[in-house]
Amino acid sequence: MATDVTNTTAASEAEAPAARAASASAGSSRVDRAPSASQATGGGTAAGRTTIAEGVVAKVAGIAAREVPGVHALGGGGARALGAIRDVVNATDLTQGVKVEVGETQAAADITIVVDYPAAIQEVAENVRNAVTGAITRLVGLQVVEVNVEVNDVHLPSDDGGDDTESRVS
Repeated sequence: MATDVTNTTAASEAEAPAARAASASAGSSRVDRAPSASQATGGGTAAGRTTIAEGVVAKVAGIAAREVPGVHALGGGGARALGAIRDVVNATDLTQGVKVEVGETQAAADITIVVDYPAAIQEVAENVRNAVTGAITRLVGLQVVEVNVEVNDVHLPSDDGGDDTESRVS
């Protein structure tokens, strides 16, 4: 519930403490001052601080990396095995294979990926680097100082464990 403050004359300034007390007792706002002209028109900025957790930046980076063509999965072998179990119970970890360091204005990320065969590994790694940098900059607003990409495996189509009828035909 918001309250409108229309008392902007000098005479009403003297009555402001009573109005503030009434407003505070109603629990309507933490800020008890009349909006300035720039705020009334929507052109101003509010004071305050935004803190972005490392987990948020890691999730943004993980989602961006997964969307790159040629990326089969993120993380090492153990993390992928645990991730497969999480996927079965609908608890996918979007930060799997992603480590980030977040400062006040900058971020750095380390991404571990598995590349689909026969995608060009260097090209996929560069695309991951660009996608992660763009997503963190655009969505989080931090300057990305580095994105290190570690390719720790190549996924072969035969690794899926599906019905390989072609390989059984003699």
